[in-house]
Amino acid sequence: MVEQETRKSWIATHRANFSDLKRWERLADGLAAAIVVSLPWSTSLTGIFVALWLIAVFPTLNSSGLRRVIATPAGGLPVLFWVLALIGMLWAFDVSMAERWGGLKSLHKFLLIPLLMFHFQRSSRASWVLNGFLLSCGVLLVFSWVLILVPEFPVPWERHGGFGVPVKDYITQSGEFAVCIFLLAGIALKAWQGQRPWFAMAVLLCALLFTANLYFITTSRTGLVVIPVLLLLFLLRHSGRRQMVGLLLATVALGIAVWSFAPNIRSSVTAVLSEVRNFEPDGERTRAGERLEYWRKSIGFVADAPLFGHGTGSIPDQFRRSVVGRSGMAALASSNPHNQTFAVAIQLGLVGTAVLFAMWLAHAALFRGGGLVAWTGLVVVVQNIVGSLFNSHLFDFTQGWGYVIGVGVAAGAMLKPDRENRIER
Repeated sequence: MVEQETRKSWIATHRANFSDLKRWERLADGLAAAIVVSLPWSTSLTGIFVALWLIAVFPTLNSSGLRRVIATPAGGLPVLFWVLALIGMLWAFDVSMAERWGGLKSLHKFLLIPLLMFHFQRSSRASWVLNGFLLSCGVLLVFSWVLILVPEFPVPWERHGGFGVPVKDYITQSGEFAVCIFLLAGIALKAWQGQRPWFAMAVLLCALLFTANLYFITTSRTGLVVIPVLLLLFLLRHSGRRQMVGLLLATVALGIAVWSFAPNIRSSVTAVLSEVRNFEPDGERTRAGERLEYWRKSIGFVADAPLFGHGTGSIPDQFRRSVVGRSGMAALASSNPHNQTFAVAIQLGLVGTAVLFAMWLAHAALFRGGGLVAWTGLVVVVQNIVGSLFNSHLFDFTQGWGYVIGVGVAAGAMLKPDRENRIER
């Protein structure tokens, strides 16, 4: 009898715990932070935390609230993008089912955007995600400087990223650091306006350490374009006309100094110009030349099926067909055209491209207001759009998940009925 009562009490307690939405919401908040903490370091850990987050958020969902989120352009267009890719598998006639599924698999992550928006409309802990990302990238920055100053420093894993890159690759690290620079700039400006000059200067110093690493150690060619665009956006967003002139002059002076004292910047820019000028499809391989060749072929692929594309997962097949009997760079088969617009247009045509652009515009429009949360979302969107001119970032693991988490969390915080618990507070 006592055992039966104990069992009933245990079941009742655990049922009560399961139905305690606040506990599930706190757990989901912590797991969302864990996702961004792991993102710069490990794809496996990120995948595990995403799965755990889905389990934790599931008991808190309600159909009416989720429908309202999906009814918004910011929440609904990512779902439409995925649905279109799912349907696009039907007309990839000459492509294996494995390749069709591989093409769709890179879009599954977009289904989390409305879920994140739904969750962080109610959560008061969106700042956990922002702080977790900055802290994780800060540790990565320290580690990078350690490897630069002590090249023989032992690490318990095999590195493939090159000089000053502890994990993954320099393109990924550069993108993460670029986002950190401008998130920290926004935090520093807010602290300065809030009469906290010492904290503002400390945050600005951290941003400068990220910048020094980005430009003097692990410069990517994409970063050379992303940083000026985000800097111009920051000036337009946070300064008046008179301030704008002074800041632009200071920026030009800084650019001249970087050009003078960073030989890797000069060599990278001059190499790009030389490779573009000497590009020949059948010539010797170069980094810029390969991209030009991929883009040249991509234009032809899109022209062959302009409206709906060749179907989901068709990119490898199209490139395989294009290399027959060719030499040099023209003989390179790829599964990635290194441009997000082409990556979508080849598979889903102008219809898919229109959905992609509409999604970007909807997310950018949501963050047009003031405050740190809006600035956070805008930095994530603009960095992705500019980077996607030279890479298929939305389909990449780290950059794609960074966009999904960053936009989903910031959009949810923007849509909160009460503004008191947003990141900027």
